[in-house]
Amino acid sequence: MELGPGDDAAVVRAPDGRVVATSDLLVQDRHFRLDWSGGYDVGRKAAAQNLADVAAMGARPTGLLVGLGAPPETDVAWVEALCDGLRDECDLVGASVVGGDVVRAPLIVIAITALGDLAGERPLTRSGARSGDVVAVRGRLGFAAAGLALLEAGAEGPAELIAAHRRPQPPYDAGPEAVRLGATALLDVSDGLVQDLGHIADASGVRIELEGAALPVSAVLGPEGRHHALTGGDDHAFAGTFPAGVPLPDRWRVVGRVTEGTGLVVDGVLYDRGGWDHFS
Repeated sequence: MELGPGDDAAVVRAPDGRVVATSDLLVQDRHFRLDWSGGYDVGRKAAAQNLADVAAMGARPTGLLVGLGAPPETDVAWVEALCDGLRDECDLVGASVVGGDVVRAPLIVIAITALGDLAGERPLTRSGARSGDVVAVRGRLGFAAAGLALLEAGAEGPAELIAAHRRPQPPYDAGPEAVRLGATALLDVSDGLVQDLGHIADASGVRIELEGAALPVSAVLGPEGRHHALTGGDDHAFAGTFPAGVPLPDRWRVVGRVTEGTGLVVDGVLYDRGGWDHFS
């Protein structure tokens, strides 16, 4: 960063000559509830979902711009905790909060713009998958969705599931690692595995076939574990396609393959995309 907050704008270095940029919104009672999550958790979550988008392009996150709308009665301590959460999540990837704005609003709204650097590498997109590739995932699946279901039911545990809803843990290094491994397409799982992989299938003009038995379904997810792993979002795991025969580290789990055709199937059956859609 050349120049941080304090002037009309910040100046962020772009050594590659290209800037990866993404933005997202979090709205009170839609993406978080004040009785479920503290300001610190909301800050970590807001940063994580944007930093993960940058990493999914194969880039290194460099900075966040934060817009905050809040009612005048909002506790200053809550806002300070929000800022602490944003800072601590950025610290995980060496990024910084470089600026933003604050405005009065009827409820809390957080707008994030994240920036990243490709370090001379090619960006990973959704349109590069080819027939013959394998499909692999890295990170947790279904934990955040299971945690949300527990909170909605008034349950108090398992604690690790509720914590996953409040504060995702994306494997940020998966993006640059996927570039090195020769990935042909990549994205972070924000809206559910089948829905997000469906975006790769559509953009690449291919068919993606998943094997249910190969999915990383943790026992802690309970009887709905398979459903949560397939359709649950907000864990920000990474899912991508790789040329067949490329040796993948154990932290990447092969869960399917890419074939000719269209759509997404699980165990040979065309699957309802399931995941989250704001306007469904």
